[in-house]
Amino acid sequence: MINRREMIRRTGLAALGLGLAGKSALAQSAVSGKPKQVLFFSKSSGFEHSVIKSVNGKPGLAQKILAELGPKHGVEFTFSKDGSLFTPDYLAKFDAYFFYTTGVLTTAGTDKNPPMTPEGKAAFLDAIKQGKGFIGTHSAADTFHTGDTGAGEGKSPTRYKNYGEEADPYVRMLGAEFIHHGKQQISKMRVVDPKFPGFKDSGESFSWNEEWYSLKDFSPDLHVILVQETAGMEGEFYQRPAYPETWARMHGQGRVFYTSMGHRDDVWTNPLFQEMLFGGIAWAVRDVDADVKPNLLKVAPGCMELPHAPAPPKPK
Repeated sequence: MINRREMIRRTGLAALGLGLAGKSALAQSAVSGKPKQVLFFSKSSGFEHSVIKSVNGKPGLAQKILAELGPKHGVEFTFSKDGSLFTPDYLAKFDAYFFYTTGVLTTAGTDKNPPMTPEGKAAFLDAIKQGKGFIGTHSAADTFHTGDTGAGEGKSPTRYKNYGEEADPYVRMLGAEFIHHGKQQISKMRVVDPKFPGFKDSGESFSWNEEWYSLKDFSPDLHVILVQETAGMEGEFYQRPAYPETWARMHGQGRVFYTSMGHRDDVWTNPLFQEMLFGGIAWAVRDVDADVKPNLLKVAPGCMELPHAPAPPKPK
């Protein structure tokens, strides 16, 4: 029996007419065995992004694309917004967990879907430490903020501090935390590891229009793949040295892949983003291997220098 609160749609074979990319060499190498099981979890205790929002029972764009591309890459997705399902037995069913989430997931929050329990959060983090994979896109970094519920909309002083080992355990697993973002704009990504799965066609750099995240509290063991170049960017949140935008790291025995991209529809439908994303998934579920030696200070030496916190509002 399927829990009625769980929004599950197994990947199908029907074409969705999205004009998606065909099979790549990476995809062809991943479909030879039993499909890997990945939980796509998109509960929004904070802001709910349009690409993961269900409207009139119809899934968001991200779910449609993952459902279409999953079989081509040897991945079967389970889609859910129900945090109450996070128990050791449930988590054991999956090879990896893919988060597009916001806020404190142990609260019902914005979308009112059932939250995790504190025990469920601990079980999830332990499962990764013991060898499960994790993939995060965009607002996965806007989740479980250290010392801040998120109600300050990025203006809380706690957002402008690096906590190191005192950061929330989820932040330490992911490898960094969201501060805030400015207006959507074109920005340059510097490719520092084109050998990582899915990045061979990315060139030395590329520039896209996106809602770029300003990030902080980077784990020293990050293997950075893309660097956010801040020169020429508009907005107070980007007045800082270049910093990591996409990375991989080991969390205990588990493989963690994160990219801050994924806000805009035209990013999700971009074949290069799809290739990079499924390269990260393939690595996280151990279909492919990669050298993830830490390179943080070599490729982004000023990344821990943060933008100045906005001045508090004047009393009325």
